[in-house]
Amino acid sequence: MRGIVSLVVIPLAAGWLGTASAEEQTLIDRCWTPQVLAGTVSELKALRAHQKLDLEALKQETLPDISPVPQELRGSIRSVELPPGEKLIALTFDLCETSGDVAGYDGRIIDLLRAQRVKATFFAGGKWMETHEERAAQLIADPNFEVGGHGLRHLDMARLSGEALKDEIVLTEAAYVQARKSLLARQCAAPMETSTLPPDHLSLMRFPYGSCNAASLAAVADQGELAIQWDVVTGDPDPHRSAKAIADTILGKVHPGAIIVAHANGRGWHTADALAMAIPKLKEEGYGFVTVSELVAAGKPVIAAKCYLDQPGGTRRVAHLHRGQSHDMFGFFGPNH
Repeated sequence: MRGIVSLVVIPLAAGWLGTASAEEQTLIDRCWTPQVLAGTVSELKALRAHQKLDLEALKQETLPDISPVPQELRGSIRSVELPPGEKLIALTFDLCETSGDVAGYDGRIIDLLRAQRVKATFFAGGKWMETHEERAAQLIADPNFEVGGHGLRHLDMARLSGEALKDEIVLTEAAYVQARKSLLARQCAAPMETSTLPPDHLSLMRFPYGSCNAASLAAVADQGELAIQWDVVTGDPDPHRSAKAIADTILGKVHPGAIIVAHANGRGWHTADALAMAIPKLKEEGYGFVTVSELVAAGKPVIAAKCYLDQPGGTRRVAHLHRGQSHDMFGFFGPNH
């Protein structure tokens, strides 16, 4: 799959570079060649490895001033009610990584999205951004992509409180700020118009395991981040779930304003092939792809007071059964969950 996707991406990106002046080029075009952006097979596989984070360095990072989320947007955003006739959806991908592993990077997915010029949102763990510095910078630099937080070490935040809860949120923000600062310090990034620079802070958060409580919801909102859930579950972490089954789930459950959850950390086993099937059909049906922030701005968010998979209590069971494992276990739920 990777070879096919990479061949598609290179001429498209090369065409953009050939026609744009230095001033018109996006940050990603200026800093990486299409060949460097293309994913590799070696990046797919997660490694069992205990890699300690430099928490003190993250705690020393200067964070931008933020405004808390207004009351009407607090809670768990599951989808968006759109005006009649609008057919927008948000593809979202989790980049989870725990203390006990170094997760992968599924370039097959990112290469396909770029080749198809499809917008998407990536919820990246703070540790994932630290161990995938170059790939994180590329996602941050891509104008078609949006990066949100996914906790520092993929802990169940409903079971945290005090400084432990605060660290999972604030230090993920610090990891993003650090990655962005490092990106903009590169020679290829200067000079850039301020309006074209990546956001200086995270504005979205997805809870690991989709698990939250009132305290963690409030803590995220106070940090100025919308809590984003989903309402279409691909089940892609299940290796027995075929690409066709994933594509059928997306196509069968999609609706205007849907937020679709999948994985791009090497544990969405057949996600790239499923997207190759689903994206053309979604386009044929008139759907447009936007980032989560754009989707929220386009209508009225559907907000729940609690986090859950597809029905109340669902994600609590997932987090409880699989605590200590290295990724979300949406794959244990079939297309009816």
